Amino acid sequence: MKLNDIFAIIEKNAAPVALSDELCSKYGHYDNSGIMLENSGNIKGVLFSLDFTPEAAEEAVERGCNLIVTHHPAIYHGLKRITPSDDLISKALVVCIKHNIGVISMHLNFDSAPLGIDYYLMKGLGGTEAAGMLNTLSSGGYGRIYDIKPVTFAEFTRRTLKTFETRRAFAYGDDNRIIKRVASFCGAGCSGEAAGLAINGGADVLVSADIAHHMITGLYYNNVNVLQLTHYASEVYGFKQIAKNLAPLFGVSVCVYVDAQLM
Repeated sequence: MKLNDIFAIIEKNAAPVALSDELCSKYGHYDNSGIMLENSGNIKGVLFSLDFTPEAAEEAVERGCNLIVTHHPAIYHGLKRITPSDDLISKALVVCIKHNIGVISMHLNFDSAPLGIDYYLMKGLGGTEAAGMLNTLSSGGYGRIYDIKPVTFAEFTRRTLKTFETRRAFAYGDDNRIIKRVASFCGAGCSGEAAGLAINGGADVLVSADIAHHMITGLYYNNVNVLQLTHYASEVYGFKQIAKNLAPLFGVSVCVYVDAQLM
């Protein structure tokens, strides 16, 4: 099986790049998803890594994997130079080129697929079905608001840390408040529109990452608690689920690289 065969399996069974294109054209986002670096020969093993880092590339070498599938694009904007001495992306690229390792990056399409990262964030937080979405697409979407079984904010926070295997989070609001409705946005998804969905949709708490101070303040004073995860933790949970779903279809060994320092 070649790199293009693996790419076709991911597009068919998880998240076509067309979803990223649709999200960008419909809602004004930018992305660069798809095949980032081609290689030759058959694929012997696939390493999934949320980020494209030198450590992930070295892990692929050690495990005998000649394909890396990332979430965050290995190449996001145009490269002007490759300088592995002082640039992490360059260093990772040089390792991959040297060892004939291909790279596929699936960004906004992995976020917004029907069974994508944003969907699994909802599932991990206790939701089952979205009552509304921030960005609806022809299939799937991004940003969800939904009901969960009532639980105190303190217990919701504790349970979330355990489920997402993370040590770091900022919780804003009354610990004794009963949480019944959640708005969640994987990654850095707390825009003004996202906050509006939470406030107008009657959410008791908003969960996301990389939330600006003025957003936290605005939500808090509009009676919405806030749970801020690390960007990594909010996405690697669903990313691992996607890898698990795809692994049986590849016919080769599959592993997931997790950077515990970013959890």
